Amino acid sequence: MKTVKDYIRTIVDFPHEGIMFRDVTTLFADPRGFRMAIDQMLHPFAGQEIDKVVGLEARGFILGGAIAHQLSTGFVPVRKKGKLPGPVISEEYHLEYGEAVVELHDDAITAGEKILVVDDLLATGGTAAAGIRLIERLGGEIVGCSFIIDLPALGGRKKLEAMGMEVETLCAFDGL
Repeated sequence: MKTVKDYIRTIVDFPHEGIMFRDVTTLFADPRGFRMAIDQMLHPFAGQEIDKVVGLEARGFILGGAIAHQLSTGFVPVRKKGKLPGPVISEEYHLEYGEAVVELHDDAITAGEKILVVDDLLATGGTAAAGIRLIERLGGEIVGCSFIIDLPALGGRKKLEAMGMEVETLCAFDGL
């Protein structure tokens, strides 16, 4: 029987030499694989109250929309700077080379709402941590973070757990 990891292809030296890019588009393209991933991402949070799913740009939108549909909840995107219309709050974070900014509509989450954060890949945890800070600034209560892939060597899980987050992943890959 195939696992979620079996549906993910690795592209060597993309986008730069030395990087092993973990491509989830092959997982998304397969109906059984995609269903398996969504079901497994939801499983650890079964029975918990979840008011909204927050998806991190960009593949988190695909996963978050499907998970929100399964839960019959709302979906909220955390986007790169300048992509959301209307009033937003912003959070800057560090990348390997430089800085980036993510944004959230300032009325997207009501204080006290229970939030599940989702994305495809947990690497350094920078984007997820920035998204978490935005949610918390609006008073959202994060029930957990769910990812398909963990790259343990980059320390993202430890970073999010140090923030008090429950982190669930479906598979892990060694290296970068």
